[in-house]
Amino acid sequence: MGVGVGVIGTGVMGSEHARLVSREIPGAHLAGVFDADAARAQAAAAGATVFPDPRSLIASDRIEAVIVASPDGTHAEMTLACLEAGKPVLCEKPLAFSAAEALRVVQTEVALKRRLIQVGYMRRFDPGYQEMKRIKDEGAVGATVLLHNVHRNVSAPEWFTGPMAVTNSFVHEIDISRWLTGSEMVSAHVASGPGGEPLMITMRTDRDEIVSTEVNINAAYGYHVHAELVGREGTIALALPSLTMCNRDRIGGVAYPGNWIPRFADAYRRQLTDWIGAVTTGTPVGASAWDGYIASAIAEQIAAGLTENQATTLKYPSRPSLYD
Repeated sequence: MGVGVGVIGTGVMGSEHARLVSREIPGAHLAGVFDADAARAQAAAAGATVFPDPRSLIASDRIEAVIVASPDGTHAEMTLACLEAGKPVLCEKPLAFSAAEALRVVQTEVALKRRLIQVGYMRRFDPGYQEMKRIKDEGAVGATVLLHNVHRNVSAPEWFTGPMAVTNSFVHEIDISRWLTGSEMVSAHVASGPGGEPLMITMRTDRDEIVSTEVNINAAYGYHVHAELVGREGTIALALPSLTMCNRDRIGGVAYPGNWIPRFADAYRRQLTDWIGAVTTGTPVGASAWDGYIASAIAEQIAAGLTENQATTLKYPSRPSLYD
């Protein structure tokens, strides 16, 4: 049956993780779920055990690894409980509700001298981004000069606040930009359009590269993520999001999904497959707890300066040797 996986939180992401583990991930089976909404948990469980609370799920002998997909404010608590139990955990982003909480999670894992945490920055497993990184690392386009990112959503939900465009959406660009370039971000500047959106966030790296990102949470036409890396000798860009082009009624073109799940379906599947492999072998993959902390720390500092319209010098501690 493979690794027994427990899923905490069965909302949009948690239910998708549960479905993938139960149907599509080799070497794993869905051993249990928990959600505050019992009916939703039952629906996602598909015959697996529905636990009465998250800590009983984590403590169960049937659960060998845990996916945390509960509300953001619970991530640190649930991840720390997994560390206490000595169980590998894939925590959806963000690692914690605040950078300070995320740093506490990092410090707890460092004290264990063992990496058990992977943070769900799934773009690292997307075939397009992986191809970009391979070409860049092989030196095919020369030294990196610029990285342009686009992050557009159809519309923001009612509960979405201004800073969340940075702390909830732009964190993906922080992580994937660090991963693609292999550089650390040292400063950031934000410009905003009428009414505060869209945002144009420009960061500079410790190698003097420029990373520009448009964050548009009300783009209307579809969910659209794009990246282009500019080197001294050429460029690499993600291809169009569709595998086919459709022509009908005198209009032709590609289709854009309504949200991130269909766009990154392959990435989620590959992320879980590689995570299960890491659980089995003990060799970490994907974004570490440190990567999760850095994304949150940078996002918080940028969000704090949204109204100042000036460059922000980014500050965070040195990386612990556990993550080298």
